[in-house]
Amino acid sequence: MASTDPRPVDRDDLDGIAMALPEVTREGTDEHPSYAVRGRTFVVWRGPRKDAVDDDGERMPDVICISVPGPDDKAAILGLGEPWFTTPHFDGYDAVLVRERDLGRLDYLELAEIITDAWATKAPKKLVKEHLG
Repeated sequence: MASTDPRPVDRDDLDGIAMALPEVTREGTDEHPSYAVRGRTFVVWRGPRKDAVDDDGERMPDVICISVPGPDDKAAILGLGEPWFTTPHFDGYDAVLVRERDLGRLDYLELAEIITDAWATKAPKKLVKEHLG
C-alpha cells in the first residue's frame, strides 16, 4: 500500500489517528499511553516485560500492543512481516505487537487502518456503524 505522505510514521501519527476516532480517551503516562473507547483499551504502550526481549536478551522498552478483530486478522497482519510481531504470551489473544522504534517502517494508511480496526473491535456496534457505516 503506497502512502500519500512520504514522511516516516511516528508516535504523534499513532496518537492523532487514535484520538481522531469517536469517544477515544488517552490514558496512562506520556511514556506509556493507552487508548480506549468507553473504557475498553485498544492500543497500549507496554513497559519492558520478560515476554518481549530483543536479540541481546534485553527487555524491549517500546512495545505497542494493538487489538485486532480476530485470529484471521492477526495472522494477516503478522503475514505482512516485520515490523509486526507477537510473543508466546499473546498466543490465543487477538493482538499484534510493534515497537515504537519501528513505526517509521509502516505506511500511514496501513497504520490508520489497523488502529481503526482496533478501535472498532472495542467500540459499541452502534458507534462503529455511525462512524464507519
